[in-house]
Amino acid sequence: MSTVYNFCAGPAMLPPPVMAKAQAELLDWQGQGVSVMEVSHRGAPFIALAKTSEADLRELMNIPDNYHVLFMHGGGRGQFAAVVNNFLGNNGKALYLLSGQWSKSAADEAVRLVGEAHVDTIEIVSKVNGLNQVTLPEFNGPATQYRYVHYCPNETVDGIEIFEEINAPWPVIADMSSTIMSRPVDVSKFGMIYAGAQKNIGPSGLSIVIVRKDLLQLSAINPSSIMDYRIAAAHDSMFNTPPTFAWYLAAEVFKWLQQLGGVAAIETQNKQKAELLYQCIDELAFYKNGVAPQNRSRMNVTFQLQDEALNKDFLADAEALGLVALKGHRIVGGMRASIYNAMPLAGVQKLVDFMRAFAEKHTA
Repeated sequence: MSTVYNFCAGPAMLPPPVMAKAQAELLDWQGQGVSVMEVSHRGAPFIALAKTSEADLRELMNIPDNYHVLFMHGGGRGQFAAVVNNFLGNNGKALYLLSGQWSKSAADEAVRLVGEAHVDTIEIVSKVNGLNQVTLPEFNGPATQYRYVHYCPNETVDGIEIFEEINAPWPVIADMSSTIMSRPVDVSKFGMIYAGAQKNIGPSGLSIVIVRKDLLQLSAINPSSIMDYRIAAAHDSMFNTPPTFAWYLAAEVFKWLQQLGGVAAIETQNKQKAELLYQCIDELAFYKNGVAPQNRSRMNVTFQLQDEALNKDFLADAEALGLVALKGHRIVGGMRASIYNAMPLAGVQKLVDFMRAFAEKHTA
């Protein structure tokens, strides 16, 4: 069977060495004769896994000691609600920066929970010379005292990434579901980082929360126990039964990333992959990308065919070559190649070779 390269935006491909190890250990984890899915999360073997995985993540992201690292349920959407419930009690107010579908969804959830009077929004993407470009606001002498400012550094649907820091006088909360560990970030600049696992960490059903300890002193809106950051921190993410298999796979992904040289090393590869693909799009008039170069996502490369009548042929021919899940999100259409950490350079090269051949074939 020829190699299949999975460009799905999430759940996304996992590193083949991690999958191979999981397959080998599926029926016998650590010589126990049972799967990691079948052991108690409160038993010594799994507790050891949990501690090691947290230590590995702290090392990979250089997480300071004054931050909790929580392994939680719910994915990114679960955290949309948890953030509000944990921090906007006692008539708190928050600011949401809107850059695409996921930041807007987070803001919509906040409005649903606390009402428009407690949620301000700023649209930070506009068309400049026909391209979507991010302009961050300048916060000079703010009139409103927000509990936090929320943004999404990488919009998977829109193919937009924000590389600049958000310089705000309030705690910055970032939804890094699709960009976490793809490049180094200074965690100390954030009040909180959260991420659904299903793109750069592991399978769906798990989310990572990195929260500065002092934020847990903010007023809450009586969140459910399972989504209360204070309870999760007090119980080392073991208040209830966690998604143990997803946690196990995340732990293996952390080790895989360490073996590659860590986040700085994977960023070098991610830059190379993205540059290769964007160069192809820019060189061939057959394709187009609608994002300003400085805001092009390294993780989710969106593009369109100039002749959209060829979309079905493009997808069919690509799939026949083992290049799967390239269809763009239903909201924006076109194509999308998600090239997270686990996607090898060989996969992107094969895609580029196909794109060039397809363009040549259909150019009069």
